[in-house]
Amino acid sequence: MQTSPPISPRLVGLLAIAAGATVANLYYSQPLLVEIATEFKVQPAAVSVVPTATQLGYAAGLLLLVPLGDSMERRRLIVATTLCSVLMMFGVAFAPTLGWLTLASFLLGAVSVVPQLAVPFAAHLAAPEQRGRIVGIVMSGLLVGILLSRTLSGWIGAYTGNWRDIYLLAIGVMLMLAVLLQRTLPRLPPSRPIPYTALLASLIHLVRSEPVLRRHALVGGCGFAAFSVFWTTLAFHLHQLSPGYGSEVAGMFGLIGVTGALVAPLAGRLADRVAAPVLNGGALLLILLAFLLMGLTGATLPGLALGVVLLDAGVQASHLSNQTRIYALHPDLRNRLNAIYMVTYFLGGAAGSALGGYAWQHDGWLAVCAVGAGFAVAGMFALFAIGRVNPLPN
Repeated sequence: MQTSPPISPRLVGLLAIAAGATVANLYYSQPLLVEIATEFKVQPAAVSVVPTATQLGYAAGLLLLVPLGDSMERRRLIVATTLCSVLMMFGVAFAPTLGWLTLASFLLGAVSVVPQLAVPFAAHLAAPEQRGRIVGIVMSGLLVGILLSRTLSGWIGAYTGNWRDIYLLAIGVMLMLAVLLQRTLPRLPPSRPIPYTALLASLIHLVRSEPVLRRHALVGGCGFAAFSVFWTTLAFHLHQLSPGYGSEVAGMFGLIGVTGALVAPLAGRLADRVAAPVLNGGALLLILLAFLLMGLTGATLPGLALGVVLLDAGVQASHLSNQTRIYALHPDLRNRLNAIYMVTYFLGGAAGSALGGYAWQHDGWLAVCAVGAGFAVAGMFALFAIGRVNPLPN
């Protein structure tokens, strides 16, 4: 590997912005599902296929595109995928039917992988003693993008009355971001070119040979499933509480949830000092408490708001703990390690979206909270029970 300049605060900030702005593409639809369902005249369970397809597409992109970061020049790959997301957003913005919207959402998810290229990019440039903190900053930008995307799309949908407008705005943002990334990021070539088929084959070997990776991928998938259960159904729950709670109210919860993102730098520092099971177990407990609270007080906006803060803080801390742990395994394989982890992560998210929509359609809010709490418990089992079967150093 060629020697790279040390990472500067300006570059860390740009990577955090890039991660947040790009990951936002995956979540614009969630506060607008009521409006999308109304336009296409379908039930909530049917329209939940849109965020599910986006997350499945993202998982596919993580599997097929992110490993290229270990074989291609990484700045070029980041810029190219950013430009591809522009094309896919045109497809979403002008989709004439729910079927076309679902397909375009899948493809948009597949090319919106910049966050999972940016995090290993930052981890590679960071000094070992600063890696957790710097990854935490970039991850904080990612989570802020996830949460504020809902706020922005909710507000724009309420203001313009057209759910498609947010995607037209995002096209301009992605174009500007591509130019900025091309001009600012340093070139980061791989240690050696690897044939694409060999890259994919190596993923199977990593899954088989790395129990730490398997364990933390399962934990991450369970955590993000719980996250998606809530956010996929929130707009429908708010609409049931009051028809006056439109997309802008659903989007406001994204703004509230940003407070949870503030734990990222702290969690990054703790990840450098605290045993992984302690930090991760506490984070999963926060997720469980969030759903218990929202099950009891979910008919009130303050109860939901507090639940969102606990949920987002728990998911962020668990996710960061998982990534810090797996990045320490093989420095030259970070993109592939991250790809395996994030594929599992977003498969969990897709499962959460699908099961959340089903639970809401058939049994309402309490069933949604039960499903979310169940995923948190499953994450604890993966973290502690699997760890006892395969004892591993922390």
